[in-house]
Amino acid sequence: MTQVDAKKRLLAAYDQQLRTDAETTDALTVTNNGPLRLATYLGGRGFITYRDLGGADKEGIRRLVAEAVDYYKDRPEITRVEWKTRGHDDAPGLHEALVANGFTAEAPESIMIGEAKPLSVDVPLPDGVTLRRVVGKPDVRAMTAMQDEVFGDPVSDEMADGLLHRLSLEDGMELWVAEADGRVISAGRLEPVAGTDFAGIWGGATRPEWRGRGIYRALTARRAQAALANGKTFIQSDSTEYSRPILERSGLIKVSTTTPYRWGQS
Repeated sequence: MTQVDAKKRLLAAYDQQLRTDAETTDALTVTNNGPLRLATYLGGRGFITYRDLGGADKEGIRRLVAEAVDYYKDRPEITRVEWKTRGHDDAPGLHEALVANGFTAEAPESIMIGEAKPLSVDVPLPDGVTLRRVVGKPDVRAMTAMQDEVFGDPVSDEMADGLLHRLSLEDGMELWVAEADGRVISAGRLEPVAGTDFAGIWGGATRPEWRGRGIYRALTARRAQAALANGKTFIQSDSTEYSRPILERSGLIKVSTTTPYRWGQS
């Protein structure tokens, strides 16, 4: 199979399996409006997704965007919303409609997919570095504090609280860290997607002074092993330009792009 054929097969599986209920399994509420799924989450977060836009033209898309904004405006507890776009969608005028309704585009990310088995390899770690799965509150808070620092965000309890809630649901999510001298230096989570062949790898972050030493690749391999143990055959991740080359070297293929658009209300 050529890489072009592999890309088409993987993208079709992504659209069919991951752009449905799979994206909003941990939402507090999900409301359908035409092709859109309007979700709400703990912490005042909203999220908009869809499998496709149902062939809507520019006017139809403008109407869908405006209706989505009105939906969240009627819910003052929702302070910020993400609209998740994909580069391969037929979506005429979507960017313009989102901007006109107060959304701001962030940097595009690569949709990376690959088979889990080739990723399940032994990757040597630097001396003194170990990997482990974490579940306890202190470990989860140490993990998310490191991620906040690496991503340039203020350290807060928000992400940790959300992950601890997820762990309490026992929905299959796994949190993995790399440590050196008792300090978290890299981390990421695995999210097996119920009812699909996929597991997602998310939240990958490594402290700058530890990059380029195979640690993130080792975490990816360990999560692939955990995915296989959960009966999943595909790995998927939305990757920044930093992590994309690492995942490509591990065997994942860029099948499309995704761009998050953010909206907020005071």
